[in-house]
Order: sequence, then structure tokens, then C-alpha cells
Amino acid sequence: MPEALSTDRILALAEPETLRDPYPAYARLRDAEPVYWSEAIDSWVLTRYEDCVAVLRNSRAFASDWRRTGEQIPTPLLSIQSLDPPEHTLIRHFMVNAVRTLDYPALQRMIADRVRERLARVRRQDSFDVVTEFAAPIALDTIVAVLGVARPDPEWFLPTSQAIVDGMDAGVWPETHEPAVAARARLAELAEGWLADPPDAGLVGYVAVHGAESGIERPVLLNTLRAVFHAGFESAGRLLANALAAMASAPDALGRFAAAETPVAVEELVRHSAPVQADGRACVQETSIGGTVIRRGEAVTMLLGAANRDPARFLDPDALDFGRDPNPHVGFGRGAHSCLGQSLATLQAGVVFEILAAECDRIRAVTAPVYRRNLTLRGPSRFEARLT
Repeated sequence: MPEALSTDRILALAEPETLRDPYPAYARLRDAEPVYWSEAIDSWVLTRYEDCVAVLRNSRAFASDWRRTGEQIPTPLLSIQSLDPPEHTLIRHFMVNAVRTLDYPALQRMIADRVRERLARVRRQDSFDVVTEFAAPIALDTIVAVLGVARPDPEWFLPTSQAIVDGMDAGVWPETHEPAVAARARLAELAEGWLADPPDAGLVGYVAVHGAESGIERPVLLNTLRAVFHAGFESAGRLLANALAAMASAPDALGRFAAAETPVAVEELVRHSAPVQADGRACVQETSIGGTVIRRGEAVTMLLGAANRDPARFLDPDALDFGRDPNPHVGFGRGAHSCLGQSLATLQAGVVFEILAAECDRIRAVTAPVYRRNLTLRGPSRFEARLT
């Protein structure tokens, strides 16, 4: 077994101050030992851009499907996120075709309407919670429109969704694993209800019409709809909240965004403030990464947040540069498992920040953001702000 650091830095990332700003800790880790063995999570940890991309692109040697190492995986975990080619190729092509049927102009208009409604409400207040009163509701409205389904009861959905996010860090906090598996099963049951009485449009409507002839097992279809629903809400909502927190620390951020090309500026927000901070793989073929031999059966954790701030790849990486182009960040992953919904996430963020930049001069923090104890999917639990 490789030697672990005497004080495991993965655990140190969960300190409240580090949760608020993990990037200095990432830089120290990248400088000290960019490929190291973490005893705490029983995994290799990578922090350099080059090393993370090498693993993400190599699905032959590094598996998302841990059954390739002999592990038993519960049915609620088998989805587009956890399968590898060729099974993954089939479900991904199917879902890409589903996404292509969406009416993007109508979706853009709907998001704009929701943003303006939310802005009209929060601007009448002395301050508002960016998470619960703006980012999360907009993200939820967007993903249910994409799916073509009714908005779930937030009092049921939000704790269920958070339980799944907590379970992404089960390697650090094992007690979160079983609640997360149960929460995924509840969302899959919800997806089954959608298919029992499907809408005419949206991703659920497409799956209802074409799923039987796709050759994809029904549990995988249900779990994939669940995964799209959950990721579409959590990742997109946390991106908005993280980006707003970053903009609140820069007085001229909204003005600079307004002066930039929206697609380029949005990609920079994803690189700088991406919610997805880590991703994991299982080594199935001995491979050298960053001069270190990774052996079959060993786990690899890529700190994508560190990769996105690697000065070896990005000039002045901590700066929010809305003219950064090209911008080959890994905020949406890379390779076979790159984010299915990245076009939808960037559409939503583009609409949100274009309207904010047009109607507001600045977002000001009233209180410092309080971040959830999540290492894989970063985002605040509350953030009181004011628009001026």
C-alpha cells in the first residue's frame, strides 16, 4: 500500500474556512504532492490539470463502472453516470438525441421570465438569500421544464436531493452512503411515476415514446432520468450561487460580464466557480499518471476544482477573466462522461447573468456565504445579498 501523508489533507478540506475558499488549499496540495495516496479515502488524489484530463479521457484504464473491478453495485446506482462503454454509449446516445428535441428558444424565454419574476421580488427587499430565493428556484423551474414534468414539493425534494449530494462524499463520511442510496431510489420511483403518465414533450416524453425500442434496460432509463433531474438541479443551481458569490467579491464583475461575449464569459464562470470539485474512477489497467504507477483495483480521485486553477494551464488562474478564450476547463468533465446537460447549464447561466448585468450594477454580500459540508459538489447553503 502506498504511503499516506501524516496529516491527510482531504480531511482538512472540510474545515469551514476551507469550504468557503478551497483554492489556496488546492494550490498547496498541488505544489507539495500533486499525486498522493490518501489513507482517509483509500484513493489516489490528483490535483494537476494534465493528470486529471489524462484519467478523464482514458475510460479503458479508468472506470466509472466499479463492477469492472469486481464490486457489486446496487441497481439504484446504475445510470448514465455510472456505466462505461459500451453500455454507457447506448444510453448516452439515446439521451443526447432526447436533448436535441428540446425547444431551446422556448426554454430560453421561460428562464428569462422566471429570472425577471425573481428579480422583481428580491429587489423589493433589503436583502435576500441567493440560494433559496433565487438560484435554487430558477434551477428547479428549468430542469422540470426540460423534463416536461410538474414541479415536485420542495419540502420533499430538497432534503432528498441534498442526501444524494452528501452521499457523494461517503468516502470521507461513510454514514452518508445508505441515506443517499435510499434517496436515489425515491427519485427513481418519482421517475417511474412520470413514465406511467408521461408528458407530451420534454425528456420524459421522449423516453416514454422511444425507451421501449432503445434496447436499454428500464431500471437504467429510470435511474438516468433521476440522475438528469438531480444533476440538472444541483449542478446548475450551485453554479449560479457560486458565481454570484464570486461576483459579489468583485465590484465591477457585472459590468465586465455585460461587456464580454456571453458564451465566453459563462465558460469562465464555470471554470472559476464550478460546483463539481471532484470526480472518481477505479483503475482497471495499470497506468502511470504524473510519474506515479496506479495499479488495478486502486481508486483515483480527481480534484477538478484544483485542475481548473492550475497555473500550468491557466494564466492568472484565480482571476475571473471574462475574456479568457480558449478556456479548456474541466468544469463539465471531459471524455466519455462529460456532462450531458452542459448546453442547458450554460444556456441558463447565460440568461441569468445577461439579465442581471443589464438590470443591476452590482451584487453586494450582506453576509458571507455559508457553504455546505460537501467536498464533491460545492455550493453555499445560504448567502444573504443585495442588488444595487
